[in-house]
Amino acid sequence: MAKLTESMTNVLEGDSMDQDVESPVAIHQPKLPKQARDDLPRHISRDRTKRKIQRYVRKDGKCNVHHGNVRETYRYLTDIFTTLVDLKWRFNLLIFVMVYTVTWLFFGMIWWLIAYIRGDMDHIEDPSWTPCVTNLNGFVSAFLFSIETETTIGYGYRVITDKCPEGIILLLIQSVLGSIVNAFMVGCMFVKISQPKKRAETLVFSTHAVISMRDGKLCLMFRVGDLRNSHIVEASIRAKLIKSKQTSEGEFIPLNQTDINVGYYTGDDRLFLVSPLIISHEINQQSPFWEISKAQLPKEELEIVVILEGMVEATGKVCSIRGYLWDRCSF
Repeated sequence: MAKLTESMTNVLEGDSMDQDVESPVAIHQPKLPKQARDDLPRHISRDRTKRKIQRYVRKDGKCNVHHGNVRETYRYLTDIFTTLVDLKWRFNLLIFVMVYTVTWLFFGMIWWLIAYIRGDMDHIEDPSWTPCVTNLNGFVSAFLFSIETETTIGYGYRVITDKCPEGIILLLIQSVLGSIVNAFMVGCMFVKISQPKKRAETLVFSTHAVISMRDGKLCLMFRVGDLRNSHIVEASIRAKLIKSKQTSEGEFIPLNQTDINVGYYTGDDRLFLVSPLIISHEINQQSPFWEISKAQLPKEELEIVVILEGMVEATGKVCSIRGYLWDRCSF
């Protein structure tokens, strides 16, 4: 009787998650993964928190991958627009200012050379002389005229005359090239400003993912919610298990990616995200967690990355939000 009382006391003092795993519903299942049969020593979970984990994807959703030893760097210049958009803001603003400044200085130098070669600098005070550009008496005034021409300000003090065909041709070239520079740089800044990267700040995942029984099945579950009133349209979610593996032929594949089914075949992966939703993955024979025991799972070098994609209702931009869940898993 004393042993029976002691056994009942131990069961009552166990955590609620262990009770779910050892519930009578789980016992009647014909096949259960190892998570439902093995016990998790508490010192293992404590040891795991002390280890420094090098993540493939950080908790903020940014990929912790750095490209090194890239020899064909010219490929970045073939897609210069995307390269500029991907730069940090400080470099983007620096390039924005430098492009306009260099363009103005370049054409200002040409305007000054035309005036110098024609001899306009020697006839500044001569009223009978028709210069290429009136009131252009040095490089500074040529630089200001270049800015006025490219930005179409037109103060009216410095004006090109009809006696200078080379100046007319240069005016046409600067006007066309200035329009191209404006379209390129303004478009680049607009795309960078309108990127929905900060939209991820108001899409939150649950603090912990749990493995528990649900409808008689062992499931990995987590929650996702949207804090904004403008919703994500056509939202879909998928999950990836990132774990190195070795094939039967002996080939080692680092950081192998395996799909985790979160409702692809039933349509549960397509979300109507107006309120927090619970995303569930059934741990069955097709699950990558089927052969991993409960005691072995905290020791595994793996990551669970959740990717939520959809269109921002307010801007119409497609956004992709990544969440890192593995080190926030409870049993």
